[in-house]
Amino acid sequence: MVNKNQHIVLRTENLSIGYTSKKSETEVASNINIELHQGELVGLIGANGIGKSTLLRTLTKVQTALNGTIFINNKDIIKYASLDLAKAMSLVLTEQISSKNLSVLELVALGRQPYTNWVGNLSEQDMTAVIKALNQTNIEGLKEKKCFELSDGQLQKVMIARALAQDTDLIILDEPTTHLDMYHKAYILKLLQKLAKETNKTILFSSHEIDLAIQLCDKLVVMTKDNVISDEPCNLISKGIFETLFPKDLIAFDKDTGSFRVRK
Repeated sequence: MVNKNQHIVLRTENLSIGYTSKKSETEVASNINIELHQGELVGLIGANGIGKSTLLRTLTKVQTALNGTIFINNKDIIKYASLDLAKAMSLVLTEQISSKNLSVLELVALGRQPYTNWVGNLSEQDMTAVIKALNQTNIEGLKEKKCFELSDGQLQKVMIARALAQDTDLIILDEPTTHLDMYHKAYILKLLQKLAKETNKTILFSSHEIDLAIQLCDKLVVMTKDNVISDEPCNLISKGIFETLFPKDLIAFDKDTGSFRVRK
C-alpha cells in the first residue's frame, strides 16, 4: 500500500461540479474533498450517469468547477497556463484519434509536444522518453506499425505510452477498458497498476470494471447519488459503501469476495 506521507499530487477542496447556462446552474455533485498521492493507482467508479465524466472533465480543466478549488502539486489549477498544465498532467480519452495513419512511434512522440520547440523537432532527450514509454508498455515491437493496423487493446497501450512520454506527475484516463474483452480489460488495469508502482506517477482512471478496480487499486473514488467518498478498497468494503451503488432488487455486493453478483 502507498505511503500516505508521500507528496499529494491532486487535491480538491469543497469542489462542486456541474453545468451552467445563461439561465440556470445544474449541480451534479458537491463537497468533493479528495487527495491523490504520488504513486497511487486510483479508480473512479459509480453507476452510469452519476457524473464520473463531469468530474474528470473538471479535474482536467476541460470544464469549469461550479465552486471549490482543484490543486495540482499544491498549485491552483486555475493558475496553470495550458503549456504548464500539459507538463503536470496528461489525459487519455476514449475518443478515436484523429489520424490512424500515424505510426505507433509518431503517435507516442506526440506526447513530447509540451517540451519541443515551435517547429516540433524531437531532441535526443525526447526520443529517449519515447523509447522508454514504448518499453514500459511492452509495445516497442509495434513502433513501425500504423495505428489503423492495431487492435483496440494495442491502441489503448499506445495511448498510455503517449501519456508516459509526456512525463507528467499525474495521468488521467477516461474509461481505458471500453470496447475491450475481459482479458484485455484486466491486462490494461494490471499494466496501470504496474506503471504506478514502477514510475511513481499518480494514475486516476474512470471505469465500470468495479470488481477489477477493487482488486487492483490503492484507492477508489466512489460517486453515489448522495456524496463522493475516497478511501482504500478494504475500508470502503467495511463501511458498506458498495452496497449503495446499485438498486438492491437486482445487484448485491458480497463483502467476503469483494465482488458484485446478480440476485437469483
